[in-house]
Amino acid sequence: MIFDFQSMLDKVKQLAEMAQTLRSENAALRSEVAALTEQNTQLGQRMQEAHDRVAKLIDRLPADADREAA
Repeated sequence: MIFDFQSMLDKVKQLAEMAQTLRSENAALRSEVAALTEQNTQLGQRMQEAHDRVAKLIDRLPADADREAA
């Protein structure tokens, strides 16, 4: 009977350790997701800025160049 309690105690300890490990891993993953989300936002802004600059350059092209190319 003491063996059964000791076995159960060992399993409870393993479960507690596993839960703590998973909490730590979860916290690390949440931090990584937050960092990647921020990076994604910044890259989206940079892409929009590049798109806007290209659109402005296209608007500045002479209209005659469009007709000659066609």
